[in-house]
Amino acid sequence: MQSIFTSLLAVAKGTSIIVENLFENRYKYTQELARMGAKIEVEGKTAIVKGVRKLYGTTVKATDLRGGAALVMAGIAAKGTTKVENIEYILRGYEKFEEKLNKLGIAIKMNKN
Repeated sequence: MQSIFTSLLAVAKGTSIIVENLFENRYKYTQELARMGAKIEVEGKTAIVKGVRKLYGTTVKATDLRGGAALVMAGIAAKGTTKVENIEYILRGYEKFEEKLNKLGIAIKMNKN
C-alpha cells in the first residue's frame, strides 16, 4: 500500500517521509506522480513527500501493479483528465477494477487493447 499512500500524501498538508526496506526500485511511480505536480524527492530507501494543493491530470505510465493503482488514485484526485498507460499491470492484480470504481461514482474508462 506504500505507493497508494504516497499518492494520498502528495496532496496532504506538510511533509511526509516513507522508508522502503524490502524492494529496490520501488519508487519508480514517484517520477510519474511528479509529472502530475507532486513534490517527491527520493534519496536511497527514503522518499520525502511535500504535500501540494492539487495534482493535475496528464498522461502517466504504470511501471508495476501497485504503482499503477497509485497513479489511478492520484488521477481521481487530480484536476483534469489523467490517462494511465500500461494498465495491464493493474488488470492482472485487481479484479473488475473499472467496475468497482464506477460503482463508487468515479468516472473511469479503461481501454483494454
